[in-house]
Amino acid sequence: MKTTIIAAIANDNALGKDNQLIWHLSADLKRFKKLTTGHHIIMGRKTFESIGKPLPNRTTIIITRNKSYKQKGCLIANSLESALAMVKNDDSPFIIGGAQIYKEAIKIADKLDITFVHHSFEADVFFPVIDKKIWKETSRESFDMDQKNKFNYSFVTFEKK
Repeated sequence: MKTTIIAAIANDNALGKDNQLIWHLSADLKRFKKLTTGHHIIMGRKTFESIGKPLPNRTTIIITRNKSYKQKGCLIANSLESALAMVKNDDSPFIIGGAQIYKEAIKIADKLDITFVHHSFEADVFFPVIDKKIWKETSRESFDMDQKNKFNYSFVTFEKK
């Protein structure tokens, strides 16, 4: 099993504000769908509630400390470890946020699929620092803004050294 963190982050590692994404990039959403379809996606409760529903063609696992929390069509875990134990049949589960889950998961993940949004935003949650002593960049595609994507961006993959 190869556990992948997938995230879109802006300058200064900004992730979001007020439990929402602070930009819209059509290309990033298409990439997210392409990579995660058919796999388990693991997220914290706040991230799930900001999405509002299970995403189609994926198995949604929500991490929450609330033992009585339930969401139709989702699996519930009380820790990252218990969420990962639920995905034994998936060779490539994805961890999709939020900040607290990323902070814990970056210690154990095998791969990072990051969309870097080349812009500064006001944010209140941030992605952990990607330590170049631990992570090696293995691919990068950079794009200029266009009609559907209002900011320059790069798709970057890191593998654990």
